Amino acid sequence: MKNFKKVLVGLDLSPMDGVLIQHTVNMARFLGIESVHFVHVANDLTLSEEITETYPNLLDSTDESIEKGVGDTIVQAGFPEGVSFVVEAKKGNPTETIIKHAKANDIDLVIMGRKKEKKGSGSLSKRIAQKSPCSVLFITEDMSLSLPENYMIPIDFSAYSTLSLELAQEVSNDSQKIKCFHIYEVPAGYTKTGKTFEEFSEIMLNNAKRDYDDFIAKNALPKFDCTFIRKSDRNRAKILMKAAKGEEIDFIIIGSRGRTDSASILIGSVAEKLIHLNNKIPMLILKKKGENMHFLEALFRV
Repeated sequence: MKNFKKVLVGLDLSPMDGVLIQHTVNMARFLGIESVHFVHVANDLTLSEEITETYPNLLDSTDESIEKGVGDTIVQAGFPEGVSFVVEAKKGNPTETIIKHAKANDIDLVIMGRKKEKKGSGSLSKRIAQKSPCSVLFITEDMSLSLPENYMIPIDFSAYSTLSLELAQEVSNDSQKIKCFHIYEVPAGYTKTGKTFEEFSEIMLNNAKRDYDDFIAKNALPKFDCTFIRKSDRNRAKILMKAAKGEEIDFIIIGSRGRTDSASILIGSVAEKLIHLNNKIPMLILKKKGENMHFLEALFRV
């Protein structure tokens, strides 16, 4: 795969690092990864008892010893030959440091971990996804090392829907494993038409199906299995998470933006809410590389 040659893996010196390292090793050849930057960022590099238990070979709390300890763990995980890696321990603001590092090193994919038990608001994950100049992959604590069986692709017939489906095809090699999900809604003014809610709901469903057929034909895509869900009172992210659990989805690919492509919006609202809700299903936030950089250069002056 040509998309993800240069990867950045964010580490926090917790047991989750072992999961991230093992998955990176597992995906290296499959994704065509050529180089990996393992990066830990903290306000200071003082080691807690948990960290010293995870990395017992650390001799002190210097950045050099952290880099050595993580490097030893990577080698022990069987890092594939031909794929280079570097380990860097940095001090500073984690979001800004990771974003700057991704830009400076022309990173194609940022990989972050999501733990089963949420601690805090998950704001770091959201900020990284918002401001990253490239795609972001969230790996969950109990993600299987085998290839996913069922892919969820939320679609709104935008350019990002096309990119998500094309990538899903490339990684799955089986279109039957790819399931599209489209949420449609009944406009509030349906009463002015003289039709009942159920009647107008049927009209909107048929319209969504026609839009789907046109979208597939326009982009020369296979006609994937597509589930059409009428929007209820819940937000779209909650609807998608309920559907994902019901369909036993084990991997989500969602475009960073939908039909609304404001220059001030770094990721779409549905993707942002999914990041907040989802710490159980691995998820890729797909971006066009560099799409955020003009905004970020003005914001951070990087």
